Amino acid sequence: MIKPTVIIASTQERSESAESENLLLLAALTERGVNARVEAWDAPEKVAGWSTVDLVTVRTAWDYTWRRDEFLAWAKHMDAVTVLQNPLAVMEWNSHKRYLVELTRAGIPVVPTTFIHAGSPHDPLGPDPVVMKPAVAAGGRGAYLGPGRDLEGTLADLLSKGDVLIQPVVESIATEGEISLVKIGNKWSHSVRKVPAAGGFLVQESHGGRLEEHKATTRELEVAESALACSPAPVHAARVDLVRMNGEPVVMELELIEPDLFLRRSPREADRLTDALLANL
Repeated sequence: MIKPTVIIASTQERSESAESENLLLLAALTERGVNARVEAWDAPEKVAGWSTVDLVTVRTAWDYTWRRDEFLAWAKHMDAVTVLQNPLAVMEWNSHKRYLVELTRAGIPVVPTTFIHAGSPHDPLGPDPVVMKPAVAAGGRGAYLGPGRDLEGTLADLLSKGDVLIQPVVESIATEGEISLVKIGNKWSHSVRKVPAAGGFLVQESHGGRLEEHKATTRELEVAESALACSPAPVHAARVDLVRMNGEPVVMELELIEPDLFLRRSPREADRLTDALLANL
């Protein structure tokens, strides 16, 4: 029997957490007799030959937000020559945070979000504190917090580069953090709580945040499931980030392209991820 070939698409420079995520999946795939390897999605001398592989899974391509158009062009090519996971339609939809508006329209509880399109006029911001960030970004890049009227110059700068979203400050993040629920295959597998550093508002470890154990509540799972149901196509793996507003869980982000699944905290889930991936062959 010919062994299937799977490429784990990553970046050329990888953080320690990215390497850990990749190696756990690589080991699980290899154990099942799969010819698997990790490659950078933007290495043209290697990508040219990927049409002969059975499946490409986007795992730790955490730099795509800097080059969304280039990334989506690459994903479109991959979709035409091999099996791409998650699907192209999902990547196109989920790579721009306008999807938050669609979730709101679908009745999903979401952090209130205002979008301002690049180059368009907007009403002056008021004195209330807000969080402002690019509509295509990840890891807290380009995020600012402060009184709206003090961020007018920042907004103008962000709008010169792309679309921007503005949200109210979620006070619970400082005390309760942000919850990440992970679904692999058809099962919600594990979850973590991401807590910002004292005095901070960004929960990522790269910004001083820390990870804690978390047991998802029934309501959190209901909200996460309803958000995931809005995806334009089924996915083999997903992460839904929730925060608490007025005592209720609401969606902060839906991560369907290259989410950190925190496999390093639940290594056995790499086996489930492998099964979910290979089910697409």
